[in-house]
Amino acid sequence: MIDVTVNTPMDAVVGVADGSTIMIGGFGRAGQPVELIDALIAHGASDLTIVSNNAGNGETGIAALLAAGRVRKIVCSFPRQHDSYVFDRLYRAGEVELELVPQGNLAERMRAAGAGIGGFFTPTGAGTVLAQGKETRMLDGREQVFELPLHADVALISALRGDRWGNLVYRKTSRNFGPVMATAAAVTVAQVDEIVELGDLDPETVVTPGLFVDRLVAVGQRAWLDGDRFVGGVDVAGAPLRAEEGGSR
Repeated sequence: MIDVTVNTPMDAVVGVADGSTIMIGGFGRAGQPVELIDALIAHGASDLTIVSNNAGNGETGIAALLAAGRVRKIVCSFPRQHDSYVFDRLYRAGEVELELVPQGNLAERMRAAGAGIGGFFTPTGAGTVLAQGKETRMLDGREQVFELPLHADVALISALRGDRWGNLVYRKTSRNFGPVMATAAAVTVAQVDEIVELGDLDPETVVTPGLFVDRLVAVGQRAWLDGDRFVGGVDVAGAPLRAEEGGSR
């Protein structure tokens, strides 16, 4: 009987080794697996390379992992925004490395890893410092840069629902990098709001098949949802906003 479910987020991140490359889903906070990141902090793994779109917001999630001193390097497309002060401080102090990757290249490098593709040429980044040290060619009259696939030891992703086989259904834009990360890592760990019975997920809505998911944990419904309906935003600490602050409750 196939059953990839585990009881707690700590059970889900067991075995993560020091020095691992960890993909973390999310576009900012949307789709970020905060409970799994909190478990990783408690787990204690260090000297990590984190692959994600952003370098953390506020003091939760990836920012908390950075603040805990567990990250050696960040690979991302968008490291700076108004509340990325934890990353800013560590980068300026020389305490964390940054590999900047254009967002489309980041997604395609992960997709290439999952598809077994050895690399690809793209015009994005050609003629800039991002192309330094990389092979370039003129293709169709445009300079193009050869990019390598991006693999990881572990992917931590978030979805809305899953079943014990690991089939995943996402919610709207929180899907973002989850599907490509699930295929690009040696071990994929997913948190979901709820685990449903086999057959309860419409197969047409399953985006990540259970084949790509090794561990699955339920963390409960997010504070800004009511059923599947969005009812409010969150502040810089991740707490639900009151109605007068832009939330619905």
